[in-house]
Amino acid sequence: MEKPKYQRVLLKISGEALAGDAGHGLDFQVISDVCDVVKRCVEQGVQVGIVVGGGNFWRGLKDGGDKMVRVRSDHMGMLATTINALAVADVLEQKGVEVRVQTAIEMRAVAEPYIRSRAIRHLEKGRVVIFGCGTGNPFFSTDTAAVLRAAEIDAEVILLAKNIDGVDAADPRKLPDAEKYDSISYSDVLAQRLQVMDSTATSLSMDNKIPVLLFALKDPENILRAVMGAKIGTIVQG
Repeated sequence: MEKPKYQRVLLKISGEALAGDAGHGLDFQVISDVCDVVKRCVEQGVQVGIVVGGGNFWRGLKDGGDKMVRVRSDHMGMLATTINALAVADVLEQKGVEVRVQTAIEMRAVAEPYIRSRAIRHLEKGRVVIFGCGTGNPFFSTDTAAVLRAAEIDAEVILLAKNIDGVDAADPRKLPDAEKYDSISYSDVLAQRLQVMDSTATSLSMDNKIPVLLFALKDPENILRAVMGAKIGTIVQG
């Protein structure tokens, strides 16, 4: 039987991906399909941590604009990620997967506070750990939170599940024939200002030598393919 390539992964799911075609709110069919694949990864013995975005409810800088203080707007975004974390946790539990939600901002009535050693212990026991509230600090994206949590829990790879199927040399909406990279270095992503993650997240992954595999969540099976080592999307490393 084929063995997974990775034993511990950090899966980052954008809020927009959880909204499905509606682009806003929660599409529970999408979430169910994703959770089915996460369950199969766990059954393969893979330890799975998940960071969720919140853009399906609130995008701090974009939605707050110049109408709000940036810090407060970002705090609202952190709360949006908690809604998504609880939704994903509920669906996983309905499918028989043990799960814990940990948040970077304490809200003990609904989730555990983030504690690294406790998170690792949960993973070792085969539980999925979902990290909410980003880093707990304004001015940092949930992509940066994904890299930070991946570094803290010693994840072997960051699985970046978005609405695009890889990294293109140019905006495919403007240049439909733009080359799609199978592999690219962190430094090239930064130099070319490619839209993989924000520069803070990319620099952090480079400094900690954590590969980032970007692929489309439109086909949730891509999560399992990535875990098993199949060639999908674009890997950023080196």
